[in-house]
Amino acid sequence: MYIRRFSVAVVSGLVGYGAWYAYRGNVTDLNKQLTSVAFRGFSNTGFNFLSTPQSPPEAERRAVIVGADSLYTGAITEKGPLSKPTDDAGRRVLEMLTPEQATQKLRRNEESYLVGRGKGVVRYDVVQIPSNDPIEDDHSEKIVEVPTGLAGAHTKGSSSDWMFWGVFDGHAGWTTSAKLRQTLISFVARELNNTYKATLASGSATSPSSEAIESAIKAGFTRLDHEIVYESVDKVLKANSKLVAAELLAPALSGSCALLSFYDTNTSLLRVACTGDSRAVLGRRGESGKWVATPLSIDQTGGNPDEEARMRKLHPGEEGVIRNGRVLGGLEPTRAFGDASYKWTREVSEKLKRSFFGRTPSPNLRTPPYVTAEPVVTTTKIEPEKGDFVVMATDGLWEMLTNEEVIGLVGQWIEKQSSESSGNSNIASSWMRMFSGEKKGLPVEHDSKETKDKGGQRQPIRQQQWGVKGGENDRFVVEDKNVATHLVRNALGGKDKDMVCALLTLPAPFSRRYRDDLTVEVIFFGNSDKSGDVVVNKEASALGNDIKAKL
Repeated sequence: MYIRRFSVAVVSGLVGYGAWYAYRGNVTDLNKQLTSVAFRGFSNTGFNFLSTPQSPPEAERRAVIVGADSLYTGAITEKGPLSKPTDDAGRRVLEMLTPEQATQKLRRNEESYLVGRGKGVVRYDVVQIPSNDPIEDDHSEKIVEVPTGLAGAHTKGSSSDWMFWGVFDGHAGWTTSAKLRQTLISFVARELNNTYKATLASGSATSPSSEAIESAIKAGFTRLDHEIVYESVDKVLKANSKLVAAELLAPALSGSCALLSFYDTNTSLLRVACTGDSRAVLGRRGESGKWVATPLSIDQTGGNPDEEARMRKLHPGEEGVIRNGRVLGGLEPTRAFGDASYKWTREVSEKLKRSFFGRTPSPNLRTPPYVTAEPVVTTTKIEPEKGDFVVMATDGLWEMLTNEEVIGLVGQWIEKQSSESSGNSNIASSWMRMFSGEKKGLPVEHDSKETKDKGGQRQPIRQQQWGVKGGENDRFVVEDKNVATHLVRNALGGKDKDMVCALLTLPAPFSRRYRDDLTVEVIFFGNSDKSGDVVVNKEASALGNDIKAKL
């Protein structure tokens, strides 16, 4: 990824009197100035060279000019204040964050937890970086200790833990993802509890079948969505109050993808339920000693041939059911919570809009619902003794990095921690033995070209947009104790500090042109002492935040 850099002469020309208050930026003149000097950069059309790049003179401050399809950075030598006006072309001038300020912003919302349950999970890290204001992503985690009586049906009398991690990618607002943070794990745990109890009562099996467990997870998803989309309408019509409508319809009118991982500590089975286009990828050491990236979910969008075929089968004769890779030409995910305008009948939508508020139904709305919250569930046997880990993230990360890059970056981070923290009891011993000495490039096995798009997973569109060439592993760095933050830093530019600083400088809504909200969670499996506690890992958690241990 590249950012256009302009020389100090250009900035000085824009400054005029030494202050930025008067700048309004004539588009033609600005373009002439920019083409008269050397710069390199990215735009929506890819990578461009106009002449040989030159290094600007040493400066006290740096600036960013952001436009609809281009981003420029350069040096500021003037002492006057920097204003932030927008010109006729929609460009905006901003003082760029310093590398130290960018790091503070990256680490502001990071959390890390050490899991001393002695049951196969040793740690998980999470971070969020907003692009929308407020952020539309959300996340939740929970560990449920299963009573011995219930666990005995499948664990021969020993207790077990059910561990849940969820990331939720909201769109058209934050209310749906917030609802999922508050309730989705509880809905799924309740269905699982009922399934295990029914199996125990029947006496016909020692534990539920894999199909029964997957059905319980799906039921938890769909029942919550039914409450959000349909039961809310009944309550609003009964109450006949705009205040009630505002509270209950907001999660229905916005939407959210959901990615939920459920780990049963006694069976070491990890079930990943995916509704939408967030993604989970397993990292496991291969025979070569490098990590192997295995996707545990499928991107469910109109651009996925399998999802498009499913949609066309459900809505025969409707040519526009998928148009330009989107549902009815509008919504990219084919599965999501909320998004009621794709689920309600035209009559319900129009009635709610007349009486309260809402959206005008699409003219192509003929046979709703077009979108479902039912997830696709995968089951994977985890091998804690091999130091397995799983990366879960909203699509903002996968727009910037490939599966292999993400898994290799975690492997690179583990190697760095091993060299710096050998003997630290807070880190699973299995991590310490992963690598010895430095290796060139990321420690990951690369997939063949024939299987690059297996499972309908898209390649990083930001890399394509910005002209970044895959495989350029020298662009990555290891600077963070929190591995989720490490992934985000490298997604935003890694070694290229100007790029990281520029992308983090951009405020909403300008930032949305170049990056999405980012929520990343990394779960490490391994063997640890059983203290019974889940404690905050302070060296990898934001200072000053009221972060408490989770259980």
